[in-house]
Amino acid sequence: MFTGIIEELGDVVEFAATDDGARLTVRAPNAVSDAGHGDSISVSGVCLTVVEQGADWFTADVMGVTLDMSTLGALAAGARVNIERAMQVGDRLGGHIVQGHIDGTSTVLSVTDEGSWSILRFSLTEELAPLVARKGSIAVHGVSLTVSAVGRDWFEVSLIPETLTATTLGALAVGDSVNIETDILARHVARMAEFTDAPSRHERTES
Repeated sequence: MFTGIIEELGDVVEFAATDDGARLTVRAPNAVSDAGHGDSISVSGVCLTVVEQGADWFTADVMGVTLDMSTLGALAAGARVNIERAMQVGDRLGGHIVQGHIDGTSTVLSVTDEGSWSILRFSLTEELAPLVARKGSIAVHGVSLTVSAVGRDWFEVSLIPETLTATTLGALAVGDSVNIETDILARHVARMAEFTDAPSRHERTES
């Protein structure tokens, strides 16, 4: 479990394809300072498990399905990624509850410079559109953000200077892809709504 508050920018050291996925090594001194084998670390919004580590780096295995539905498959040595360690009980929840289980990717549609801050518009699929609401929370590349505007097939976020410089979002351009995770509460409400029109067990028994 994460909060969407990025702790550091990591540098990809190696991305090696395997038979059914890939092995990713990232230099992230802060993240490995207290990490251990099996710990969870969010890499640009994707929850990965530490399988090896050194003084300032860690390695994680990435499954094929994760590569298919995220931007991790496009990584190469030298790429920068957003890093966050799993939250601890008792931590301040500065962002929102982020699982690191992304819904898929989104494309940057526009970047509007507003001086010291920017407005970014992203594509939104028909499937995910009902889960994104104005003033609601969304994680973009693992960064906890507030939706400032939303349409049927797009949503916007406003990025302050700190977010632009402390995360990879400040380097995004039109056409770039990002990992997105919708709010967990919206997911569960949508799932529950699927059953509201279904007959209850008692009704099925009586019919």
